[in-house]
Amino acid sequence: MSRITGNEYLPKMAMIETIVDHTPDTKTFTLRLIDKNEKILQYKPGQFLMLSLSGYGEAPFTFASCPSPSGRFQISVRKVGTLTGALHKLKEKDVVGVRGPYGNTFPLDRIKNKDILFVAGGCGIAPLRSLIQHVLKNRKDHGRIEIIYGCRTPKDICYREEIKSWKSDPDADIHLTVDEPDESWGGTCGVVCVLLPKIKLNPKAAMVFLCGPAVMIKSAIKDVLKLGFGKPNIYASLERYMKCGIGKCGHCYIKDKYACLDGPNFSYSEMKKMGIDS
Repeated sequence: MSRITGNEYLPKMAMIETIVDHTPDTKTFTLRLIDKNEKILQYKPGQFLMLSLSGYGEAPFTFASCPSPSGRFQISVRKVGTLTGALHKLKEKDVVGVRGPYGNTFPLDRIKNKDILFVAGGCGIAPLRSLIQHVLKNRKDHGRIEIIYGCRTPKDICYREEIKSWKSDPDADIHLTVDEPDESWGGTCGVVCVLLPKIKLNPKAAMVFLCGPAVMIKSAIKDVLKLGFGKPNIYASLERYMKCGIGKCGHCYIKDKYACLDGPNFSYSEMKKMGIDS
């Protein structure tokens, strides 16, 4: 994998170019390295970076955008603690530290000319967004895609405007559901897996990518297997398990694997050995 040149433990300074508020607790930050002599981050969909903020520490965040020649990259941050709370107070042109990229990538070689099913729960849409953007950017190299995305409430849906553009693709279907609908909601209600019967892809020939809460991933794996999707074609991002990002805290240690060091993306066979499928 490619990383920022120089001392990999020394953060590079990145400036926040734009901030987009998606939900009451989730924002997307567009960043760019300040030093023009530094090479742009040579990352691939599925990898993550370590972001630091003086006085608040450092944490891993999966890239939420596909690589861009401009050098800009995005992360989506949900406010859940001290560091993320501090990030939410930042403004455009503020500076943060970044290291990376780290982790493995989604199997880009395996998705060529394949139909793809994306299953996302809550902020689990962020890591999958990088791969979705990659597929749409290289449309002729990929088949049909279907995205099922579930959130707690309609207000928790991220990337609303971008989802509209995804829906405009003639070879893409997007299905949304919420657990707690409000008066404005006219769509499906229930957990994300209630959307699986709507899928029109041929399960024997399609790839599956999952990201979301642990309980969602386990449930979705069981359901897609029942629908006939092949075990070798199922992958999940376990980025939610990560904390320190360098294998020191043990927070993401599952059986003999560290999500941050061995992942964050795992195949079905790997997850089965880790007990993620049950």
